[in-house]
Amino acid sequence: MTMQRETEHTALTAVCYVRAPLLLEPVDTQVETLQACESDGAIDELLLRSWPKEVALSEESPHQEVLANYERFVRWADERGVTVRPPFRERSTTSQVTGETRERLVTPLLCLELYADDELVGVFPHSTETTDETYTTDEAIATLRTGEIPTPLGSVGDAEPLELPPSATCPDCSGILVDGQGLFGCSDCGWIGTVTEYGRFATQPEPAPKDRKRSGTDSQETDSSPAKPSRK
Repeated sequence: MTMQRETEHTALTAVCYVRAPLLLEPVDTQVETLQACESDGAIDELLLRSWPKEVALSEESPHQEVLANYERFVRWADERGVTVRPPFRERSTTSQVTGETRERLVTPLLCLELYADDELVGVFPHSTETTDETYTTDEAIATLRTGEIPTPLGSVGDAEPLELPPSATCPDCSGILVDGQGLFGCSDCGWIGTVTEYGRFATQPEPAPKDRKRSGTDSQETDSSPAKPSRK
């Protein structure tokens, strides 16, 4: 399960997400192997990122970057007909004091995403729900060590249509939402928003004043492809 670089100038970037202790003291074999891949030129750039063991699945979470990464991984997996759940896991916690239930996202110990130039070409580990086959990070890193690019499981044609959330009620007033081709609106309070990749409603940001004044002929197309994480 490998693929060759399309041209000699294709830049291969590996972004490795690990739990904080591993990043502070990178003695893990997988991280060391990735560093060796960068030193030997098997990959052009290695970016190490840390994340906590779990984060709150809410707009108030201080870890919005982790949630954005998760949405990007899920979107990539959905397009190929594979899944990243596991290694990611969502769970509910209930406070014994207030009785409030909150949704939380549990992150994997290590996750790897690969970019050929600016195109996301792989997230590891991932698996297929039909055959339970898993492409592990160990396998992906071993392939990188040989100078080749791992070929993910599935394909773009294997993706299944996304289902709408079972409860289409307004997050502000609990009114009934109307689906306008992916953009939801509430006739009671005027709320407008979309659905995230993990099934939560998100408020649609209001356009800037200059954007509201633009006519349809003045608008410009923008690139909707996921942005590659930058070096920090």
